Amino acid sequence: MKSMKIICPNGHLGFAPLRTESFHIGVQAAPDFIAADSGSDDVGPVPLGSDTSTSPQAWQMHDLEEMLLASRQLGVPMIIGSAGDTGSNSRVDMYVRIIQELAEKHNLPKFKLGYFYSEVDKETVRMKIRNGDSVTGLDGFDDLTEAELDATDRIVAVAGVHPYIKLLEQGADVIIGGRSSDAAVFAAPAIFKGFPEDKAYYLGKVLECASFCAEPYGGKETVMGEISHDDVQVTAMHPEQRCTIASVAGHAMYERSNPFEEFFAGGRLDMTDCHYEQLTEKTTRITGSRFHPAQQIRVKLEGSGKVGERFIGFCGVRDPYTIANIDRVIGWAREKVQERFGDEGYQLHYSVYGRDGVMGALEPLRHQTGHEVGVLVQGVAPTREMAEELTLTGLRQMFYARLPDVKGTAGSVSFPLDEVVEASAAYRWTLNHTMPVDDVLELFPTNMITAGV
Repeated sequence: MKSMKIICPNGHLGFAPLRTESFHIGVQAAPDFIAADSGSDDVGPVPLGSDTSTSPQAWQMHDLEEMLLASRQLGVPMIIGSAGDTGSNSRVDMYVRIIQELAEKHNLPKFKLGYFYSEVDKETVRMKIRNGDSVTGLDGFDDLTEAELDATDRIVAVAGVHPYIKLLEQGADVIIGGRSSDAAVFAAPAIFKGFPEDKAYYLGKVLECASFCAEPYGGKETVMGEISHDDVQVTAMHPEQRCTIASVAGHAMYERSNPFEEFFAGGRLDMTDCHYEQLTEKTTRITGSRFHPAQQIRVKLEGSGKVGERFIGFCGVRDPYTIANIDRVIGWAREKVQERFGDEGYQLHYSVYGRDGVMGALEPLRHQTGHEVGVLVQGVAPTREMAEELTLTGLRQMFYARLPDVKGTAGSVSFPLDEVVEASAAYRWTLNHTMPVDDVLELFPTNMITAGV
């Protein structure tokens, strides 16, 4: 095979629906594969811990339907990674069921539907720890302890290319993957077709977020990557977008402190010596990427544990004196909560939007407060009833806060709602670690079934 083309219509399938115009243009370009990632830890620990999706099922079904019909029309494989936002077993099962239902709805001829799971049993991790294998923390996490493992509700391992290649070797026409490296979804078919890992992993890196590697900015538009034994080329499908040297090289910096490397189960992509060339107005050519195989196979683990039930409340402040003393107002409310609930056994959080609600302590302009602010109050407690009362106390007591120069009795905050609102339960990341494995496929059991009529 001289070259191979993959189109990616969405950088997070289902998070917002793919744009059909550019997708259909991509389909007309006759790609060899259609692929998309469907998950991320960007959505936080709640979906993994609660085993839910952040995206409406209707949006996910929309994207899966567009991709499945195009895949079967062209007779090319379709690949989805990190099914349903988290890649947990239930999300994989949900996507497999949707594919089966869509195949029946459209009377599609029978095809092979492959899938794999990524959830890891806690006892598997516990045995690694007890056998002396270090489950090593990433990004400031300490090495995993059994106590932290016990605080975990659900764990997924992050797959590399290996389960995808195995299913492709078995003739899969559609693959639904558990939690996976974003780039592996695209690198796997390239490696399966015999292209070098150096180029294949870069292909995955540049395609993972779809049109985020193009300009002007436009989310959920399709891009096409073409790999040969000499280079990778990436082309924007939307008529008004283009992949430029700046947009493609800039994408390597997206969401990372080091723009020159990306780690996978099995090695590291090195982009230090990448060279970018503008081939056409819409296409950039990339050479110079390198892949360094790892001496030991370590698989990343993500784990989430429940903290408690959660309610939220909101109030607005426009009075300049109250805004200038907002921390004292919050302090007053905290004192009233402590009088009712004590000092432990709950969490109470205040986010001041209009000052530092987005960046918190990292906000460099927190003293340049605007003419009004909004305060989001979050209360977390072991029970629903306690969380509701905790949050309501922490919110309403801001209305009653007494400041030295306040003469009136009307209060100085306003409430858009009288009540506080139940939100999702609060979870925290418990695992952001790597674990050694003897077999790179041992955490990712694969399955093959038939779909269609």
